[in-house]
Amino acid sequence: MSARHHAASSPVAEASALSAFARAKLPTRWGVFEVVSFANVAGEPVEHVAIVHGDVTDGRSVPTRIHSECLTGDVFGSLRCDCRDQLDLAISRVADGHRGVVLYLRQEGRGIGIAHKIRAYELQDEGLDTAEANLRLGFAEDLRRYGIAAQMLKAMGIRSVELHTNNARKLEGLEQGGVEIVRRVPIVGPERPENARYLATKRSKFGHLL
Repeated sequence: MSARHHAASSPVAEASALSAFARAKLPTRWGVFEVVSFANVAGEPVEHVAIVHGDVTDGRSVPTRIHSECLTGDVFGSLRCDCRDQLDLAISRVADGHRGVVLYLRQEGRGIGIAHKIRAYELQDEGLDTAEANLRLGFAEDLRRYGIAAQMLKAMGIRSVELHTNNARKLEGLEQGGVEIVRRVPIVGPERPENARYLATKRSKFGHLL
């Protein structure tokens, strides 16, 4: 199956339910969280994790952020994107409130992986935007799916959320996965010369509400 064909499927194409695989205390610079990993129906662990602050066991209107992995931004502090800014803001919001969840999805480079993402960076250095670069490499503009996020939330007993996002596809993914969106909260980081074109592309080609 080609990348283009794969991307045409529903953002909630995942059908199998998840369960919690392991839980552990996670002290961070923002405070103490619980980190949760997950397994599929066969009991095999998956790569996505959640960090949880406070008591979310009532499962209703839980402040939630879905964050797709960005090694260059989240770890190396790249200014080409706003990923690290959004992740830091999301975790600090959850820590400042009495409860909340951040889902960390291993969907690097809009789903193309780190190696191809660096190739996309090369093309961006030559003048393409992030969407054009992915297309030039033979991928769809965005291969990420969010049905897995709905499964992660359900595995923790969460049925409705206050979703911190600018991306309408995340709303769609959760709703199609059976998680109610009580309200959407914008999560906007600073615009810099290094990420201005990236943010403009998010608005014009990916429909982000920025």
